[in-house]
Amino acid sequence: MRLNEDHSAFRESVRRFVDTEVNPHVDAWEAAGRAPLHDLFPKAAALGLLGLEYDEAYGGEGADPSFQLVAAEEYGRMHAGGVGMAIGVQAMMSTPSLHEFGTPELKERFLRPAIAGTAVTAIAVTEPDTGSDVSRLRTRAVRDGDDWVITGRKVFITNGAQADWLCLLARTSDEGGYRGMSQIVVPTDSPGFEVARTFDKLGNRCSDTAELVLDEVRVPVANTIGTAGRGFQQQMRQFVTERMFAAYTTAGQCQYALDRTRSFVKDRSVFGRPLAERQYVAFRLTELQAEVDLLRSHNLQTCEALMAGEDITRMASVAKLKAGRLIREVADWCLQFHGGTGYLEETWTSRMLRDVRLTSIGAGADEVMLQVLARLDGLPA
Repeated sequence: MRLNEDHSAFRESVRRFVDTEVNPHVDAWEAAGRAPLHDLFPKAAALGLLGLEYDEAYGGEGADPSFQLVAAEEYGRMHAGGVGMAIGVQAMMSTPSLHEFGTPELKERFLRPAIAGTAVTAIAVTEPDTGSDVSRLRTRAVRDGDDWVITGRKVFITNGAQADWLCLLARTSDEGGYRGMSQIVVPTDSPGFEVARTFDKLGNRCSDTAELVLDEVRVPVANTIGTAGRGFQQQMRQFVTERMFAAYTTAGQCQYALDRTRSFVKDRSVFGRPLAERQYVAFRLTELQAEVDLLRSHNLQTCEALMAGEDITRMASVAKLKAGRLIREVADWCLQFHGGTGYLEETWTSRMLRDVRLTSIGAGADEVMLQVLARLDGLPA
């Protein structure tokens, strides 16, 4: 798939947004421990970034997935990974199921303000004892008349401390394993909902990551997304979208880091010569660029397959696995070639090294991607 002039013009608009509305502020947001999403998201929404692929009837842009690829690559140029992740949660993690499976009434009430940036959203799946093993999920929603009464605890919830509503996965029947779960829209102003704490993390410090407690939170059964009991299956589709967002953003992060490092080694003189003239430095950066080129080519191919209506589960799993491993390698070598300067807190390489470590953990750890791929290849996992 080849991108065209429309994509180039869109890329420029997203880049201006990153350079003017994000990068000048990230140091302050990192120090504060959160980006002000209720202020930032309406600005992102003005460019259509929170509803690129969504129905125009609810304020979306009605664009094809290739424009989301372009936007996510540009998020990779943000000087802190937590901001792009917050936007990604809103646009590609907490709202896809609602857009695909929600009733018109539910979309009007919750999807429209999310697309407009007037409501902040979060995806609430992970629990203290589950991690990647969603089959062990314990949060329960018990029906009481026309309401669900929800009790449970969710952890590592991105945007959780600022969210106006959650796309929450809970057990709605006594069936075990992957059966009997439902996705439910939970407004965070509901009685019994509490943000128990926010986490102090290694990286992505401007992204508020919260532990949430639900103590008999009552919401209408009409807030169920799609079919009750099919929540796990719907969430798996949403995970595929999330994994491609991670891969798209990673390609942008890697490219931006390599571009900056090439400029540095050309200007940095060591033993009387530019560092770039050292063959190992030049070759290593060239090898990494080749790997990034391959990831981006795979991303484009996957996006094209998605646009053709194909099942991209395997391709998305490959992309996520490769992205998580490659970004760690790129971040480490970029820091290495900056030497002692790269190790300083004031240098971008240190923040990048911390931020990107999450890529191999979130949205399905590397080991989960290998498990998915092994099963698809007919191997025991």
